[in-house]
Amino acid sequence: MDITQVLLAAQSADANLRAAAEANIKQFQEQNLPSFLLSLSAELSSDERPPESRRLAGIILKNSLDAKDSAQKELLIQQWVSLDPSVKLKIKDSLLVTLGSSVADARQTSSQVIAKVASIEIPRREWQDLIAKLLGNMTQQGASAPLKQATLEALGYVCEEIPPEHLVQDQVNAVLTAVVQGMNQTELSSEVRLAAVKALYNALDFAESNFANEMERTFIMKVICDTAVSKEEEIRQAAYECLVAIASTYYVHLSPYMQTIFNLTANAVKGDEEPVALQAVEFWSTICEEEIELQEEYEGSDDANSTVNYRFIEKALPSLVPMLLETLLKQEEDQEQDDNAWNISMSGGTCLGLIARTVGDAIVPLVMPFVEANITKPDWRCREAATFAFGSILDGPSLEKLAPLVQAGLDFLLNTMNDPNSQVKDTTAWTLGRVFELLHSPCSSNPIISNANLPRIMTVLLESSKDVPNVAEKVCGAIYFLAQGYEDAEAVSSLLTPYLPNVIAALLTAADRGDMTHIRLRSSAYEALNEIVRVSNIPETASIIGQLLQEIMRRLNLTFDRQIYTSGDKEKQSDLQALLCGVLQVIIQKLSSSDAKSIIAQTADQLMLLFLRVFACHSATVHEEAMLAIGALAYATGPDFVKYMPEFFKYLEAGLQNYEEYQVCSISVGVVGDICRALEDKILPFCDGIMTVLLKDLSNSQLNRSVKPPIFSCFGDIALAIGENFEKYLPYAMPMLQGAAELLVVLDQSDEDMVDYGNQLRRGIFEAYSGILQGIKGAKAQLMIPYAGHLLQFTEAVYKDSSRDESVTKAAVAVLGDLADTLGPISKDLFKSHLFHVEFLRECQDMDDEVRDTASWTQGMINQAIVS
Repeated sequence: MDITQVLLAAQSADANLRAAAEANIKQFQEQNLPSFLLSLSAELSSDERPPESRRLAGIILKNSLDAKDSAQKELLIQQWVSLDPSVKLKIKDSLLVTLGSSVADARQTSSQVIAKVASIEIPRREWQDLIAKLLGNMTQQGASAPLKQATLEALGYVCEEIPPEHLVQDQVNAVLTAVVQGMNQTELSSEVRLAAVKALYNALDFAESNFANEMERTFIMKVICDTAVSKEEEIRQAAYECLVAIASTYYVHLSPYMQTIFNLTANAVKGDEEPVALQAVEFWSTICEEEIELQEEYEGSDDANSTVNYRFIEKALPSLVPMLLETLLKQEEDQEQDDNAWNISMSGGTCLGLIARTVGDAIVPLVMPFVEANITKPDWRCREAATFAFGSILDGPSLEKLAPLVQAGLDFLLNTMNDPNSQVKDTTAWTLGRVFELLHSPCSSNPIISNANLPRIMTVLLESSKDVPNVAEKVCGAIYFLAQGYEDAEAVSSLLTPYLPNVIAALLTAADRGDMTHIRLRSSAYEALNEIVRVSNIPETASIIGQLLQEIMRRLNLTFDRQIYTSGDKEKQSDLQALLCGVLQVIIQKLSSSDAKSIIAQTADQLMLLFLRVFACHSATVHEEAMLAIGALAYATGPDFVKYMPEFFKYLEAGLQNYEEYQVCSISVGVVGDICRALEDKILPFCDGIMTVLLKDLSNSQLNRSVKPPIFSCFGDIALAIGENFEKYLPYAMPMLQGAAELLVVLDQSDEDMVDYGNQLRRGIFEAYSGILQGIKGAKAQLMIPYAGHLLQFTEAVYKDSSRDESVTKAAVAVLGDLADTLGPISKDLFKSHLFHVEFLRECQDMDDEVRDTASWTQGMINQAIVS
C-alpha cells in the first residue's frame, strides 16, 4: 500500500475517494499495527513527502497513542506497550529525527507525539535517555533555530504530559538550564525564545526544589522578569503566564520579588497590549485567590495571622486599587452583547472583586471616591465604570460598612435603570442583583429593602424587564435574588404577594422574548419564576400559583407541536421542555407541601401525561428535569401514584440503565426513593425489575462512581417500603454492601476527592443497612443475624477513621440503634463484644443537636437490648 497516496486521498474533496481511503487506513491499522505505526512515523519524518500527508500521518500516530475516553486510552496504551521493542525504538528514533525537519508542521506534530510516547513510557521507567537526547539538540554545535524551537516544544509537552515524580532532579535541573538559556536575549530567534518560555511554563511544577533554593529561584525569577519586557508581545504574554503560574504554585517564595513584579504589572496594565495586560491583572487575581484560601484555611485558628500569608494584597492596596480602577474605563463598545467578551475592564473588575474578598472593609474608602467622582459624568464610560466598581466590591466588606452606602445609593441605582446607555443599564441591573444577593436580609435590624422602598424597586424591575434582552436578563437575575432573600423569612415573604401576578406576567413575557434568540434571557426568566414560586406564601397565593401551573402546562403542551427539521430545532425543543419541567417541579413541590394539595390531585393525570410525552422525545437533559418533576409528583400524590407505574416503569428502567449520561441514572435512582416513600408496599410488583437493574449498575465498571452511593441508599428505601418482602433480595444486596464496605475501611487521606467520595459511599451503605434493618424488623428479624458482625466491624473501622464527616457519623450512629432495635436481645452479645459504641456515642454529645438526638436514641436502644 502506498501510504502517501492513501493519506492524501483521505483529505480529498471527493467523498467517495475519502471514504475508501479511510477504510484502507482502518484495515491497515487493524491487520498489522506495527507496520502501520512504522509507516506513519516514516511518512512524518521524510522531508520528501508532501506536507499534507505528513501532517495527517502525525495526527493519526498521535491518536493511536491517546484518547479522551479513559477506557479507549487504556486500550491504546496496552497496544503500544505490547509492541516489539525494536519497532518502538525505530518509531522513537524517527520522531527525534523529525524535530530537525525543514517543515514546521512536521516538527510540531513530532514534538507532540514524542510527549505522548513519553507519557506512556517514562512512568514505566522506559525511554530514560529521552531528556538527554532532547537536551543534546540544544547544546550541539550549530543547532539550527527550528531544531531548538521544536526541541523546546517537545520538552514543554513532555513536562505537560508526565507527573513531576517521574523525572529525577538532575533531569529537572538540565531541563530548566536548557529552557532558561533558550529564553536568554542572546538567543537571536524569537521563535526559540517563545518556545523556551512556554516550556518553562510547563516545567514549573517540576521545579519545587529549585524554587526552594534562593539562588536558583532568584535566577529563574530574574530571567522571567527580564523576558516580561521583551520586544515581542507574544513572549511578554508568555512570561506573564509564567508569573501567574508561580503566584499559584510558589506563593510562599514570592516576597523578595513583589516590588519588581508590581512595577512590571503596573506598566503592563497601563500601556501594554491587551493580551499582556490581561495576564498582568491575572497575576494579582491569583495572589488574591491564594490569600483568600489561606484566610479560609486558618480562619478561627490561632494561626489566623499565619506567617504563610504574606498579605501582599493588603500591602499593595494603595497602589493596586487605583491601577485597577483605571482599567474599568477601558470598556469595549457593546461588550455587554457578547456573552464571551473578556477584556481589560472586565478583568480589572473581577480582580477588584477578589481584592474586596481578600481585604474586606479596607477596599471601600479606596473605591468610593472613584464611584462618586464618575457616577454622574456625561461620558457613559465613567458612569458604567463607577457602577461596575461599586458592584464589584459588595462581597467581602462587612454589612455595617456597606449598608449605609447601599441605602444611600439604592435610589440612584434605580434611577440609572433609565440611563440612555444600554451598557450602563446592563451593569446597573447586575449591581442591583449583587445588592439583593449579598446584602438583602429581611430579618436584619436595618434591612436594605423595606415596605417603604419595595414598591419603587418592583416598579423599576418590572419596567426594566422589558428592556433590551441583555439588560432584561440581568433584571431577571435581580428579581431572582430579591425573591431568594425572603426564602428563610416566610412571614415577611407575604410582602411580595401584592406584586406576584405582575411579576409572573413580566417573567413569562421575558421568557417568550428570549424563546428563539436570547436563550440566556429565557433561562434567567424561568429561574426567577421558580424562585418567586418557592418563596410565595401559601395559602394566600395558592390560586395565583394554580393559574401559573395551568399556563406552564399549556406551554409544555405547545412544545410537542414545534416543527423539528434539524438537530438544532430538536435541541431548542429539549431545552425549553427542560425549563418548563423544572418550573412544574417547583410548583408541584410548593403546592404539595401545603393545604393546596388538592390542586395537584386535580391535575396529576394531565401532568403525568405531559411528562410521559416529554420522555417520548428522548433527550438526556429533558429526561433529567422530567424525572425530577415526576419524583415531586409521586411525593404529592402518594399511594395514588401507583396507577401511573405500568406506563412510567419503562422510562424509569431506561433512566436507571443510562450509564453514559450518568446524571440521568443518578436522578432516576433518587426518583425510585421518592416512589418508594409514596407507594410503600404498592411498589412490590415493580421491585424485581428495579433491583435487577440496580444490582447491574453496581457491577458496571463503566458507570460513574458518583451514582453508587445513592444506589445503596435506594436499597434502604426499597426495604422500608416493602418490609419483610425484601428477604428475597438479601442474598444479592448484602454481598454488594459488604464488598463496598471492605474497600472503604481505609481511605487515602491525601486524595481529597477520594475522602469525599468515600464518605458519600459510607453514608449510602449505612442508610442501606438502616432501611433494611427497619424493613425486616419483626417476625423475620433473625435474617439479619449473619450480617450483624460485619456491620459492627465496618462501623468500628469508620468510627476510628478521622476523615469521616458529620453526616457519616449520624448515619453510623443511627444504624447502631436500628441494629439494636431490630435484633433486640439477640444483639446483646454482639454489642458486648464490640464496645467501641460506648466511646463513639460519648463523642457524639459534643456534636450538633441532630447527631446528639440520634445518639441518645441509639443509646436507649442498645441499653434496652443489653438489659433485656
